[in-house]
Amino acid sequence: MKVFILPFGKINIIHNNIAEVIINEGVVMDIDMVNQYHEFLLSNLESPFSLLINKENSYSYKFDAQLQIANLSQVKSMAVLIYNLNAEMATQILIDINKGNNWDIKLFKDRQVALNWLHLSVNNRNAV
Repeated sequence: MKVFILPFGKINIIHNNIAEVIINEGVVMDIDMVNQYHEFLLSNLESPFSLLINKENSYSYKFDAQLQIANLSQVKSMAVLIYNLNAEMATQILIDINKGNNWDIKLFKDRQVALNWLHLSVNNRNAV
């Protein structure tokens, strides 16, 4: 697994088309950070790709960043690893704001179960 450190967090490349994203504690994601994040994903993953969003830290988004986060056609599925009710509620708000984007997204409380779902999602997608 390759680990990349960005100014706002780290991204673990788990597979050529699966990455784990961990945003640092207390970060407020703005549109510039989202653009940097998207550029990283597009440059380092094979499309289409899937993401494991690990919410081990508490962070937030500016409104314009909420509207752009993960709105890449190359993102085919997202598993969100939540540890508490606050992370679950914040994620649900983000999903609701972006409901028109038809994300393939699911929340999990176990990292391995989330990874299994992503691998299954990738394999099913490749079989079509």
